[in-house]
Parts: sequence; C-alpha cells; structure tokens
Amino acid sequence: MLVVALLTYAATRVVSGVLIARAARSQVPIGWTGDPVDYWGMTLMWDGTWYRRIAENGYPVPIPVDAAGVTQQNEWAFYPLFPGLARGLMAVTGLEFRYAGAVLATILGAAAAVLLVVLLRRHVSDGVAVLAMAVWATYLASPVLQIAYTESLAMLLLVAFLLLLEQERWWGAVAVALLIGLSRPIAVPLGLVALVAVVLRWRRRAQRPVGRGEWVGMLATPVGCGIAGFVWPAVVWWVTGQRDGYTDTMAAWRAGHEITPFVPWWTNAQYFFHDRALVVLVVYTLALLLLALGPWARPLGWVMRTWMLAYPLYLFAVQDPGTSLYRYLLLLFPAAVLGVGATLRVTVSTVVRAAALVGLGVALQVWWTQEILVLHLPASWPP
Repeated sequence: MLVVALLTYAATRVVSGVLIARAARSQVPIGWTGDPVDYWGMTLMWDGTWYRRIAENGYPVPIPVDAAGVTQQNEWAFYPLFPGLARGLMAVTGLEFRYAGAVLATILGAAAAVLLVVLLRRHVSDGVAVLAMAVWATYLASPVLQIAYTESLAMLLLVAFLLLLEQERWWGAVAVALLIGLSRPIAVPLGLVALVAVVLRWRRRAQRPVGRGEWVGMLATPVGCGIAGFVWPAVVWWVTGQRDGYTDTMAAWRAGHEITPFVPWWTNAQYFFHDRALVVLVVYTLALLLLALGPWARPLGWVMRTWMLAYPLYLFAVQDPGTSLYRYLLLLFPAAVLGVGATLRVTVSTVVRAAALVGLGVALQVWWTQEILVLHLPASWPP
C-alpha cells in the first residue's frame, strides 16, 4: 500500500509540475527567475529566492534597517532548517540552489505523503488513507510541495510529530518538535496537541500504569513544544544581539510595521461584510468547531482533531488574512480525510467524493499557479 501511496503522490506532482511549467509562460523574466523563465525559475518565486539567499550567503548581521532605523524585510524571517538541508545537498551534489531546493522539497513531500498514509491507516482503511492523501496532494496550493518552500518539510515533521504522539513515544516527539522549531513557526499550537495527548494517556493510567520515566517524557513533550516555539527568535537575538530582532523582522512584512493579534481579521471582516462582520466570523468559528468535533470526525482521534482546532486558532491570532493562507492551510490535512469520509472501508461514495475533490483541487491549481504563483507586475499577492 505504501508503494501505491508513493506512486499516487508522484502522479500528483507530475500534474502540478505541468501547471507550474505552464505558468512559466505567463511570468515575465525577473531577477528571481532568470531569462528565459522555465520550470526551475518558477521554483524560486517569492520565498524561494529568500531561501536561496540563505543557502548561498547565510543570514545578515546586523539586521538591515533603513535611514530612519526601521527594520527592513530580511532573511531572518525564514527558518533555517530547509535552506540548511538544501545547502548540504548542494555541497554533496554540486547542484545550484534552483535545482537543489526543488529536488529537496519534492523528496521531502514524497516522504510526508507516505508517512501521512501511515498515520491515517491507524484510523481509516488503507484505501481511504491513500484517497485522502491524494486529495491533500492536489489541494490548490499543493504546487508548493515541489518548489523551494518549506511546506513539504513542515508537513513531514508535523505528521511525524502527530504519529509519535499517538504512539506515545514522548521523547521522539520532543526531538521532532525541536526540529519543527527550526523549520516553521507552528510549534506553539502543537503544544496544545501534545497536552491533549498527555491528558489522554493520564486518563488511561488505570489500565496501563504510567511509570516514572514515562511521566518525565509526558511532561517534557508540551514543554519541548514551548521551547521549540521560541528557539528561533532566541537564535536571532543571540546572533544579532537584537532582542526583538525576529519580531521586528516579521513586522516588516505587515502594514504599519506592526503585529497586532486578531485585529486584522476583524478589520478585513468589517471591510468586506460591513455590519455582518461579527456574524460571519461567528459562523466560520462554529463551522470549524462542527467540522472537528462532529461525529464524522470521531475516527480521527483527539490528536488530529485537536490539531484541526489549534492550528486555525493560531493562524487567526498571528497571521494577517491574505493569499498566503491558501498555502498555510495545506497543513490542515485532516480536512482531506473528512472530505473523503473517515471510514473503515472504501465505498462508491468514498471514491466519488475523492475524485470530485481531486478534480476540484487540480482546477483550482490552474488558477493558483497563474494568479498567485506568477508575479503580475507592478504588484501582486504572494503565495
């Protein structure tokens, strides 16, 4: 079944690759892509070029500021594990980053897809697990899984972390959490997931007593997530000597150079929905709660269901609404299982739903690659 999963994932990447190559014909040559623009140039779009700079030149010290002392956009906003791995691949193979970054992302994405099936098989049938993976792998922003972005690495580590929690391998989960802390800023919501896993284990202590060593591992897991959530800001402070270097750098991408939790969502809701803004936000919140807590989600177990709630809450708190959300939602993979149907056997309904979602995902990828991945001068929304 894992071979089937790998072949299925490979097919999805071929489809996305064709769409990326097609989008290259719409991209005017810019510094990111080179001239002429080809598939490999498209893999360096947007964040891909930031990761190339890190892999080739490292991080700037001191943090760049303008004449008024305001922090400018710079490499410290981007976590080091992916460009570090790419740099290692470049050293071993002699490849340029334009190839190494894309190849690395594709390999990591394949590993994530296989491990995702391993995780899902604990809750649904083998066939349903593969179908859900196919839906996830054809999601509208899934082309980022094969370009120089961190989604494939983050997905691999996320699935590994959740699997280790379900297996109650606490110290392994701590190690993966620390790696996550060097790859993407998602360790904090994972702390809530870890806490739920610990509570679930504690509630089963009558059937399986918890030894002293396991207690230590259980307590270390949410603590490790907390440490992982602050390890990169601490590294930025240590290297640059600027205590708020990371937050100032992140603010450089925000309107007004300021990070204000939750407020941008309310502001945007008011702009688009006016007096109905509060109603819209309440409806979206209730829909998310219903999706994660309804009876259809019960087969997923509380670890994945908690992630379905913790991650959107985290995005709501720290991210401004925008087109990058399409990409961020790629990590909300349990939704793909619910879309297919979390069942213990494949039915005609399961196949039809999966086929419809795959078709919809591919169709939306056409739009995403043409309108979001491509930079439409003079300005464009980022992926």
